[in-house]
Amino acid sequence: MNKFRWSTFSARRPYLFTLLLLVVCMAVNFVFQPGLFERNTLNSNMRVFLPSILLAAGQAVVVLAGGIDISVGAILSIVNTILVTQLGAGASTGRTAELLAFVLVIGMLAGAINGFFIAYLRLQPIITTYATSFLFGGIALAILPYPGGAIPAALATFYRNTTPLGLPLAFLVIFLMLAAWALTQRTRYGRYLYAVGGQPDAAYATAVPVNGVQFSTYVVSGFMAALAGIAITMLTSSGSAGIGDALTLTSISAVVIGGTALRGGVGGVAGPILGAVILGFVRNIISFANVSLWWQTFVNAAIIVVALAAPGIIDLFRRVVYENIKDIPAARRRSAGGHSVPGQRPAA
Repeated sequence: MNKFRWSTFSARRPYLFTLLLLVVCMAVNFVFQPGLFERNTLNSNMRVFLPSILLAAGQAVVVLAGGIDISVGAILSIVNTILVTQLGAGASTGRTAELLAFVLVIGMLAGAINGFFIAYLRLQPIITTYATSFLFGGIALAILPYPGGAIPAALATFYRNTTPLGLPLAFLVIFLMLAAWALTQRTRYGRYLYAVGGQPDAAYATAVPVNGVQFSTYVVSGFMAALAGIAITMLTSSGSAGIGDALTLTSISAVVIGGTALRGGVGGVAGPILGAVILGFVRNIISFANVSLWWQTFVNAAIIVVALAAPGIIDLFRRVVYENIKDIPAARRRSAGGHSVPGQRPAA
């Protein structure tokens, strides 16, 4: 009974470890940055976190369906290089809107390429997206061989100063993503997503369009990577062909920390979003503490290991305690000479 209750409790609440880790990171960050919850500071932090949050949300959808996308950072880089080379500082509002729509299509097209190879040609996701990451990274480098470029100042100002209802713009974006995910979970597609990630063979046997679902997740991931590219371009106001390289690992780390299982079929989008925020706070802590950037990689790896191992450690501890408690009556019977009568004390 205890085992069943614990398994059910932990399975339905994969985000508990994420919430605990978020509180710890915020508390430590608050020590180094006492004004953490002031409006300007919060807005500054969240607009830095937003590209990672968008990537993590797209990565979570892919992972839920049993895949993985290592090319998201390179797709982000393509979007960034296109924007800074094609917009320039003096682009009109109409030209800016057209180009923003264009890069969103480019992101979805890149995701569709991944999805076609994986869903319909049955190639391994990790190998395919690893290969396409070099393809997309090469395209980004061809577009912008050296860091530079520019975007209209109004675009950067919009990203920096827009605070709907007095809250950071990132909060509105997160709310829209969570609302969209909540609606998706109630649809047939949402149920298909978990079925394909959890038991693809059984899903196929029950007429679930497995290939179509897998293909669509990579298109979603490409779209979210394009949005992240737009966000990071407005954040930096410049471009680089390698700007998204480090963010690929961040997106996967956020998914793991957020309680979404890499095997697929378990988790959601909310946890990875919190995971991306946690990693952002970790970067802040390392920066304020004036320690080597090497520690950021170490801490990220340690968090992933703990996140992966925590459920198993807790379950192992529970089993050990349960077995010890179960063995106590038997030990008492052995110490009493091997005789035990219900309702009576053993003879002295």
